[in-house]
Amino acid sequence: MELAERFLKLVSFDTTSDEAADCCPSTPNQLALAREIVAQMRAMGIADAHVDQDGYVYGTVPATAPGPVIGLIAHMDTAPDAPGAGIRARITAPYDGGDVVLNEALDLRLSPRDYPVLERHVGKRLIVTDGTTLLGADDKAGVAEILECARRLLSSGAPHGAVRIGFTPDEEIGRGADRFDVAAFAADYAYTVDGGALGEIEYENFNGAAATVTLRGKSIHPGSARGKLVNAAHLAMEFHQLLPALEVPAATDGYQGFYHLTHMEGQVEEATLSYIIRDHDAAKFQARCAFFETAAAFLNEKYGLGTATAEVVESYRNMKEQILPHMEIIERAQAAMEACGVTPRVVPIRGGTDGARLSYMGLPCPNLCTGGENFHGRFEFIPLEDMEKVADILERIVLDACP
Repeated sequence: MELAERFLKLVSFDTTSDEAADCCPSTPNQLALAREIVAQMRAMGIADAHVDQDGYVYGTVPATAPGPVIGLIAHMDTAPDAPGAGIRARITAPYDGGDVVLNEALDLRLSPRDYPVLERHVGKRLIVTDGTTLLGADDKAGVAEILECARRLLSSGAPHGAVRIGFTPDEEIGRGADRFDVAAFAADYAYTVDGGALGEIEYENFNGAAATVTLRGKSIHPGSARGKLVNAAHLAMEFHQLLPALEVPAATDGYQGFYHLTHMEGQVEEATLSYIIRDHDAAKFQARCAFFETAAAFLNEKYGLGTATAEVVESYRNMKEQILPHMEIIERAQAAMEACGVTPRVVPIRGGTDGARLSYMGLPCPNLCTGGENFHGRFEFIPLEDMEKVADILERIVLDACP
């Protein structure tokens, strides 16, 4: 199966994860995709390919020579930020620099006016959707590229160490590493293939937390409400206004942290706000988390005890401190990219990956690019040529690690 065919097959599965579910995987189609991937792995000769009871896929490309055991990891789910069902993906003709018509009936266009990054991809074939769904390159591109690397290794006979493959469910809702069997995976180090533009290498990610703020009001008929009514919906707005207005995703980049309101609902008696909290700097991250308690205490002082509660739950930590003692694995990725004609760029992740959690579980695991752009949205795309180049890079990493 060719890389493009494999990727189009993978994205045909709706694997949107569901934060409200308490099972693993959180949605049944992730398990359906896991079974499809296992079938593909076995068809190419990965004899031990299997999916476990939690929906994690594992398999091994056996060693043909002495060398380190390298892990390659990607996730199977897609983000709930945009529709993931009924994906109609296609491969364009080589991109000419103009608008790409995604959906003529809806007049949806992928335009360099809106996405200047397109200018870097003139002459490449782009994989796009019809504009009504996301594409799912995050992270089915990573899955397809790892499988293409495995196929090449199995068919080439070139000397290399063992390659352990792992595909996880529910990464997009922060659970991808929860049940990953690091001990059984038994890799010396690993790479998640879950990044963006070609050439990116990432070993610094946000410290992340999720926060839920509950506001409790007092309801009474509005006709006799003077001095008595406390509107929880108004309290929710007041709480949000206590946060710095410009410390939001739309006004930050690079290493700048933020607060991001992801959901809100409420009535007069009770309202809730859901946030994610992010910062690369550990001290600033702790201060951001503590600010939620401070803001809730302020409202309790103003309106009475029990008015506001803030629950903050840590999601993941910056992997940098776990990777710094193993910088040789970054250097190997950089060398592999250069050997493949790609300029490596070390950039911070403005998010998190399974690799961050896995690094703290004892498996050093930086993140590599997939080639994708505009993740989590209807204008997501990935150049086929960049996917092929990522597969080249993964193969080079494995082959060059062999003494």
